Amino acid sequence: MTILMELVVQTTFSYFGTIAFAIMINIPRRALNACGLCGMAGWLTFWLLYQVGSGRMVANVMGSLILGVMGLYFARKKKMPAILFNIPGIVPLVPGATAYQAVYEMVLGSVNKAIIYSVRVLLVAGGIAVGFMLTSLLSEIMTKIRQHRMTIK
Repeated sequence: MTILMELVVQTTFSYFGTIAFAIMINIPRRALNACGLCGMAGWLTFWLLYQVGSGRMVANVMGSLILGVMGLYFARKKKMPAILFNIPGIVPLVPGATAYQAVYEMVLGSVNKAIIYSVRVLLVAGGIAVGFMLTSLLSEIMTKIRQHRMTIK
């Protein structure tokens, strides 16, 4: 498969997968497209960085950072809480298959493989959390800068 075709497939599935999860958790109809765009942007950031050789952790941090920034943007634009865009948006980034493999190996009794998969899951989850934390930090810094400029004028 050519890289362009793979990019189209990744874009399409991340967009519709995010929207499907958003529908399942009853996100308001007017926020569905924005949820899909957030999930798609986060996943494409992860996927592109991973393709160019960045590690899984760095790619997840950057993917969740982009997702968080877009969630804040859509929250302000649509006057809705950012969590409505962030929760469905992280679905493509969540390491579900790796978590399944960890449990599967544990059930089979292969503790070493289970530990390896579990560490991968924890690193990815930590990367997602760090990305959202950085988004929150950047948002707070920007708010403080704006408030400081308003008091100077």
